[in-house]
Amino acid sequence: MARRCDITGRAVQAGNNVSHANNKTRRRFLPNVQETSVLSDTLNEMVRLKVSTQGLRTLEQAGGLDAFLMKTPDRKLTTTARRVKRRIQRAARKHGHTEGPVAAGA
Repeated sequence: MARRCDITGRAVQAGNNVSHANNKTRRRFLPNVQETSVLSDTLNEMVRLKVSTQGLRTLEQAGGLDAFLMKTPDRKLTTTARRVKRRIQRAARKHGHTEGPVAAGA
């Protein structure tokens, strides 16, 4: 399982532990990635994503999953997030949304 946030793209980083004697040993900095369900207003269902805690804050600030995905260009999204974005766009077209962030993000 890849430790990568589906929203922010945050992933594992490498660095050093440095002791008082200045000895350096390699270590990994792991992001706080959790498998969680996020509500999609357009789909009217919960979508399971791997999201970091920073990613959850980003979703809240953007106004929810749908608004965030519609504002974000595809090149900045992971494949999982792109798949969810396509589902949201199809559902929006099917339900006839012509205003708001869903229609504007197409």
